[in-house]
Amino acid sequence: MGRKVWWLLATTFLLGLTSGASIADEAAVRRQVETRLSDAKVLEVRKLPYGGLYEVALRNAQGVRVIYTDADAKVFVIGSLIDSASGENLTEVRLRKLTAIDWKSLPFDSAITMKRGSGRREIAIFSDPNCPYCQHFESDLAKVDDITVHIFMYPVIRPDSVRLTKAVWCSKDRAKAWNDLMLERIEPTAKPDCDTPVEKLVALGHKLGAASTPTWFLRNGEMYKGALPMDEVVQLLDATAKRP
Repeated sequence: MGRKVWWLLATTFLLGLTSGASIADEAAVRRQVETRLSDAKVLEVRKLPYGGLYEVALRNAQGVRVIYTDADAKVFVIGSLIDSASGENLTEVRLRKLTAIDWKSLPFDSAITMKRGSGRREIAIFSDPNCPYCQHFESDLAKVDDITVHIFMYPVIRPDSVRLTKAVWCSKDRAKAWNDLMLERIEPTAKPDCDTPVEKLVALGHKLGAASTPTWFLRNGEMYKGALPMDEVVQLLDATAKRP
């Protein structure tokens, strides 16, 4: 057997040992974290390639979050990791992966859906009629063409939001009633006395982790929060748009 083959075998063997050690280390970190944070469920532990840190994804009463720790779980680092070269928030990227949903599982029959142009871009927004950030976000989004917007009414800010969303759902033209309310501040005139999905949508939003409004999802299931600049939103929409 040639020296090159022996080298490949030795390298493969060493890699196998390293991988096994890494898995064992991650299991040890998991046990330590579970002991110290008994009120949280550890979802995943990963050794990071820098700083001797371990990334711990966990779920507690506040939802899914990411923290960092050392090999002995003696200290916990709470905050965001930022790539110094690109400026990218690595913690936010990881959280979006962890909280991604199955797009097709959303109850689109309970949404107010509006399509412009080809509709190839798609977005699902959990929105409250009394949320000024939602109003600003949807106003900017109304200028984007070739888009399908699914509005899931999410009245969580004030009790009056429930009345407004139910009145929108009971309107003859729901899309017009919603846009009049959000973009023009014209309240719907329909009585809020029909069957609506509002309560189910509130429960769904809580389940998906929509702790603020607007909370929105792309077709790849990734969740975003807040009214980001529209040029950034369009880039995200284009990256996940339906292909012709």
